[in-house]
Amino acid sequence: MGEPMHHATVNRVAESFAPAKINLTLHVTGQRADGYHTLDSLVMFADVGDHVRATAAPQTSLHVVGPTAHSVPKGEDNLVLKAAALMGVSAALTLEKYLPVAAGIGGGASDAAATIRALSELSGRPIPGDLWTLGADVPVCAAGVGAARMAGIGDLVTPVHGLPALHAVLVNPKIPVLTGEVFRRLKNRNNPAMPDTPPVGTGAAGLIAWLSGMRNDLQEAAIECEPIINQVFTSLQVTPGCLLTRMSGSGGTCFGLYGDEETAASAAGRLSEAYPSWWITATQLNS
Repeated sequence: MGEPMHHATVNRVAESFAPAKINLTLHVTGQRADGYHTLDSLVMFADVGDHVRATAAPQTSLHVVGPTAHSVPKGEDNLVLKAAALMGVSAALTLEKYLPVAAGIGGGASDAAATIRALSELSGRPIPGDLWTLGADVPVCAAGVGAARMAGIGDLVTPVHGLPALHAVLVNPKIPVLTGEVFRRLKNRNNPAMPDTPPVGTGAAGLIAWLSGMRNDLQEAAIECEPIINQVFTSLQVTPGCLLTRMSGSGGTCFGLYGDEETAASAAGRLSEAYPSWWITATQLNS
């Protein structure tokens, strides 16, 4: 699985954070001849996520720990191992897994991007330019730029500067939603892109007002796949102070946006009491 590390390597251990990726908008703008869908999405990253640790080793191995470790794909389907193969660097990898899988918040993609960053730090090798081959969300997760607009098939990533941090609650009913299945059920693949730029300098209230006019074009198809997503929406909408609800990615994680940290934390507390089996967390989305 790539070349063994040389003894001259400066770093013997590298660690990287893999934050949850939240699609504040997700417009599906077309489908190419090769089957890939083109997207236009405003992405921010949460302060919750997974952790990747890479240690120099003669051959690659992966150890997965953490509360959602049991649901991580094994073998060659694992994106951390695919990322290591793409980098061509051997290492003993540990993935500390907290995010739910197949949840629309880029857990696997963010893990892959964190692996790429850690192995680049470990080996001194540059980050490859073809990260989109690992999945549409990997380039935006690897960019490490905070808020960003991802377009094309995920390969066009543009930083968006000057956005305020947002206070959010993420809710996932712990039922995997398969991206391929959602796209198969998508009725309209040619939808308008976002306007050129989100408003800057209007504060959180201005940004949330602008977001309310945007869409997630996969929402309806995801609800068809897993009707419980509708219940997630309803549960968020009735929490005091909730300003906007939307699904992230291909689901089934939905987010609610709130005016301040305290209101978000209170909503997360109420929801956790009402739905103890769901994955629920208050978080800050950072720009």
